[in-house]
Amino acid sequence: MSARDTVLGRIRAALADVPADEAPQDVLVVRDYLSSHAGADPTGLFAARVADYRAEVVRTGPGDAKHAVGDALRRRGVRSLVVPPGFPEEFLPDGPWQRLGDDPHLTVAELDAADGVLTTAAVGIAVTGTIVLDTGPGQGRRALTLLPDYHLCVVREEQIVGDVPEALAALDPACPLTFVSGPSATSDIELDRVEGVHGPRTLVVVLVGTEPTV
Repeated sequence: MSARDTVLGRIRAALADVPADEAPQDVLVVRDYLSSHAGADPTGLFAARVADYRAEVVRTGPGDAKHAVGDALRRRGVRSLVVPPGFPEEFLPDGPWQRLGDDPHLTVAELDAADGVLTTAAVGIAVTGTIVLDTGPGQGRRALTLLPDYHLCVVREEQIVGDVPEALAALDPACPLTFVSGPSATSDIELDRVEGVHGPRTLVVVLVGTEPTV
C-alpha cells in the first residue's frame, strides 16, 4: 500500500459516520476561544512590534500628521513619490518631490525608478506588527508597494486591531490582501539576511493617534 492509499484510507475512515447530505454550514463550530493577545494597549504594542521588524515608526497626532510625513520624506531625500488615487490630502505635504499618480498605470520601469511610495493601509495588527493593504483608497495596486525601494505608510490608530482573527473579520476576503511585516527580507541557508528582494528595503510607518501630540 502506498502512502497515498494510507492517507486516503484514514480520511475515508474519519468521514465514515458523516451523512452524505451534510453540508459544512450544518455543523456548528464553537469559536469562543480568545481572539486577541494584544493586552490593554494595542497601539503601543503595534508600534513596538513594527519597530522590532526594523521598520521606522513615527507616532504623531492628527494635526501633525502631514508634518510628520513631510519630515520622513525629506530625511529620505525623496524626489519622485508615487501617490495612489484616494490618498487623503490632509496627510499629503508639499515638498521638493514630484508627485506621480497611477492613473493610467505607471510602468514597471517608472515604479522602479521612483524614490518611494506613500500609502494608507486597511488594518494594522498589534500582536504581529503587520500592516494589511487591500488595494482600497490611498493604497493602490500591489505593484506600487512592491517595486519602489521605500514605502511610507500612514496608519490611523482606529485602524489597529489586536490580533489576526480580528483583522480577518474586518477585511474583505474577496479583495487582494497584502500583509506587510517590516521591510522586505529573506535569509539564505546560511541565515544571511538580505533585504529588498521582493519589496521595499525601507518601511516607515506614520502612526496617527486620535489625540493631539503634546
